[in-house]
Amino acid sequence: MTTERPTILVIDDDPAALGMMDAALDEAGFTVLLAQSGAAAFAIMAHRRPDLALVDAMMPGMDGWEVCARMAAEPELAAVPVIFMTGLTEIEHVLRAFDVGAQDYVTKPFHFDEVLARIRVRLAASQQVRAAHAALDRAGRYLFGLDMQRRQIAWSTPQAAERLALMPVDLFDELATPDLDDLAPGTLLGHWVVEDTPHKILLVGREGPEILLLKIAPVPAAPEIVLQKELGLSAREAEVLLWISRGKSSRDIADILKVSSRTIDKHTEQLYNKAGFSGRAAAAATASRLLRENE
Repeated sequence: MTTERPTILVIDDDPAALGMMDAALDEAGFTVLLAQSGAAAFAIMAHRRPDLALVDAMMPGMDGWEVCARMAAEPELAAVPVIFMTGLTEIEHVLRAFDVGAQDYVTKPFHFDEVLARIRVRLAASQQVRAAHAALDRAGRYLFGLDMQRRQIAWSTPQAAERLALMPVDLFDELATPDLDDLAPGTLLGHWVVEDTPHKILLVGREGPEILLLKIAPVPAAPEIVLQKELGLSAREAEVLLWISRGKSSRDIADILKVSSRTIDKHTEQLYNKAGFSGRAAAAATASRLLRENE
């Protein structure tokens, strides 16, 4: 059985460097794409997403830092790991590369064995993340990752992307604050309305030091509203059914709702007829099921 070769995009304005990397990476088992400028690289990536990019720092026109920043800002490319290649050794240049989205760097002149080792480490980590995201996609979860450092969405499941597209533009400015560093998983971060439906965002965990894992969830409607909507009941009939599902007798329900037992019996008969219940046990079972499904 053949295994698909990972694709590496090398972006460097030096033809000699491109030729050397092309030959060495091909021999190491990779499919190699070559670009002599940032513009050429994005033209390539518009048609084929690489598994990893090697980006030279000093290039005319769009330099390596600009390439990294633009890749990080594009949803289709943000997850592509970038290894920065630079002959600059000052720490500020390296830190700037990390700030704009690079995951690793090598300094020129470099040994190819070192470059190859870094490529394999970054590819393995990226493949694990992609596998996890694919599993979440298949599960239909409303999850997304927020890059706190760059203050943007790092990734999202298709379901979450649909909701995120409808949310306020300033949502992430509110979330991406230093205060989030100390919050525990499960923390409620706030409520927002999406297509007239209240939603909440919860902190689920972290992916590394910079990525917050967040979940979008609709805010459950009040249980009596669920029963009213699902079964076509009046507001009072839904209240009565809710208490029936909780095991309360007609007298108990009358005391809770501050009406007569005769009134409760009348509402009970009406809701049985509307929903087609054969008796109290069937009503309680159906109500309990509907409430579980709408949690």
